[in-house]
Amino acid sequence: MSFFSRFTHKKTKLDEDSMKYGVALITKNDPQSGISEQYRTIRTNLKFSFLDSNFKVLAIMSALPSEGKSIVSANLAVTWAEEGKKTLLVDADLRRPTVHQSFKVSNRYGLSNIITSSSNSVNISEMIDHTDIDNLDVLTSGPIPPNPAELLGSERFGRLLEFLKGRYDLIILDAPPVDTVTDGQIVATKADGVALVVPQGIATKDAVSRAVKLLRQVKANILGVIMNRFNAAESTSYYGSYYGGYYGGNYYGIDEKKEDKKK
Repeated sequence: MSFFSRFTHKKTKLDEDSMKYGVALITKNDPQSGISEQYRTIRTNLKFSFLDSNFKVLAIMSALPSEGKSIVSANLAVTWAEEGKKTLLVDADLRRPTVHQSFKVSNRYGLSNIITSSSNSVNISEMIDHTDIDNLDVLTSGPIPPNPAELLGSERFGRLLEFLKGRYDLIILDAPPVDTVTDGQIVATKADGVALVVPQGIATKDAVSRAVKLLRQVKANILGVIMNRFNAAESTSYYGSYYGGYYGGNYYGIDEKKEDKKK
């Protein structure tokens, strides 16, 4: 199953802008645009993938960082909320959070605080921010912890999701990438379904194949692929070509100057 959305700019470097400034909320700011319509199409197609009424947690992830999972997560959350569904967007990428910047809320408290709190009476409602979009709340990452994988794999995170399921129609997890650290696999096991963002012109077959393999290893429910940054002119060669080469560094960054010289 494939979903398609179009973006006008081809990006190839590890994107630090989304961490500094957030992602563009196209579905909020330009709801009549073709891109917004594409997000609504993705929403509709995903809904057909989880007809089970117990489906509450959707994880949006990618093989590698900077492939567009955060912008897809945020804009899908907006479309779901606009449909009247009480929606919560959770920033589960504890290494490279963006949600607080996208929705201009504080990240002083958030997911990491809840998971690490020693108190059983932590007020979760105080950690959740209401947005100016009806039906849409966000739970930011909170301070970046030294041990994200341990926190995301903890029983406390699972209990938190169970608690939130009773209060929201849909929870969207802006999840960590799959190939670089174990966080993505761990989050996938907590979700009812996973959608994998694959950017045309950036993702490689090897990276995507590895992500699918890793997700299958943990028996994740892979709903399908959301292809972003789609360019029709490149579509004929997409599946047989190598488009990447920018993600050989570690999760937190690459030497962009060196990469520029390769162009």
